[in-house]
Amino acid sequence: MSTPVSWHLNMRVRVGRLEELRSLMAEMVASTQAEPGTLSYEWFLNEDKGACHLYERYRDSDAAMIHVENFVSRFAERFMGCLDVREINVYGEPSDELRAAHEQSGAEFLGSFGGFTRGDGHEDGAEDRSSRPKR
Repeated sequence: MSTPVSWHLNMRVRVGRLEELRSLMAEMVASTQAEPGTLSYEWFLNEDKGACHLYERYRDSDAAMIHVENFVSRFAERFMGCLDVREINVYGEPSDELRAAHEQSGAEFLGSFGGFTRGDGHEDGAEDRSSRPKR
């Protein structure tokens, strides 16, 4: 069964790199928007523009791997030049391949424990996880 996977990155903007990050972020958003399996891709900055968070959600591990491969080949070097990644949390049940890709960065993996997802907020259906095994 293919299930959605997501991750959250907690980062610090490197001193003097905010404008470069703005340009890179716009490029990354446009690229990611063209990936059909991407459900959510949102960047956030705090008020002083020093803390940056990124939330990503994918239809399944295959869609997430397409994104990871694009990121590594096109953006990783510039991304790491602009940001200091402090923490990565991966949510859901990633495939072994996706897990391996994130383990290199020291990610923490959190499996589903319960709850639901309503989609994009424009539909009434909800994905019910209450019958999944609890961890």
